[in-house]
Amino acid sequence: MERTAVNPVAWSVEKGFNQGELVSGQTRTLYLSGQTATSEKGEPLHDGDMAAQLALSVENVEAVLAGAGMTLANLVRLNVYTTDVDLLFRHYGVLAARLGAARVAPTTTMLGVTRLAIPGQLVELEGTAVA
Repeated sequence: MERTAVNPVAWSVEKGFNQGELVSGQTRTLYLSGQTATSEKGEPLHDGDMAAQLALSVENVEAVLAGAGMTLANLVRLNVYTTDVDLLFRHYGVLAARLGAARVAPTTTMLGVTRLAIPGQLVELEGTAVA
């Protein structure tokens, strides 16, 4: 798989994401359902703790990726849904550090929503990965 960043402006790269990614040569595409801070049994964890929820949500994304033989490095699209944008920005480094360690800057959209499907959850991550 070959990835080419498409950034007609540079500000997004400084924030850790590309405006677009051209992907060619991929043989497999994985569409990830929204991942939240839930246990392996689907129980919500870390009520009210954005940093902990964000960290566990990333771990759950990584688990789905691993199940397909992929890692965060294969992530080309990431949607971030949150019930509190300002609070998420204060803890965004948790996510940015994990993506940075994987040397990936997927296209990203962040949306503020009134609530998520599971009460008490503050953040949900969904994405697309290619290999």
